[in-house]
Amino acid sequence: MKTTNIMIVGVGGQGSLLASKLLGRLLLDEGYDVKVSEVHGMSQRGGSVVTYVRFGERVYSPVIAEGEADFIVSFEKLEAARWAACLAPTGRIIVNTQEIDPMPVLIGNATYPGEVLSELVAKGVAVDAVDALSLARAAGSAKAVNIVLMAKLAKYLPIPEEKWLAAIEKTVKPRFVELNKTAFHTSYDN
Repeated sequence: MKTTNIMIVGVGGQGSLLASKLLGRLLLDEGYDVKVSEVHGMSQRGGSVVTYVRFGERVYSPVIAEGEADFIVSFEKLEAARWAACLAPTGRIIVNTQEIDPMPVLIGNATYPGEVLSELVAKGVAVDAVDALSLARAAGSAKAVNIVLMAKLAKYLPIPEEKWLAAIEKTVKPRFVELNKTAFHTSYDN
């Protein structure tokens, strides 16, 4: 069985670490050998956060090299562009269309690039763009962006929907389970 490589990338505070925890638990419950590695950087100050999730019959390293990611799940458009070089030629980026201004934009030294996703598509990158923030709000909380994006990823993995919902129950605090299940359905069913 081929090892599948997934990168979850975003900005600190967006819930990417919970998403990787959910994914890791789901894959372990499905009997895969799973390796997860997190790189936090300046995550508490809005910096880049990346998590590597690798699974298969036998996985020896948690790190994904350039050109090896089967999927990149990006919580923000610039993060998709930042990590695109890690995508395999047949890989796919699932990206939230939300824009979070990095420090140079915030202090007025730069402007947010307007054509990030169209430039990726022009380079031949398979991009699934989703307004995850709007879907999360429709489900009841802007904080559910992570679950909305995991539901988009779920469509590409060989794991039934009910297993994802069970993983949500095991991973999310009990008081947020129903909200996150709603967020999952809001995305998965579209």
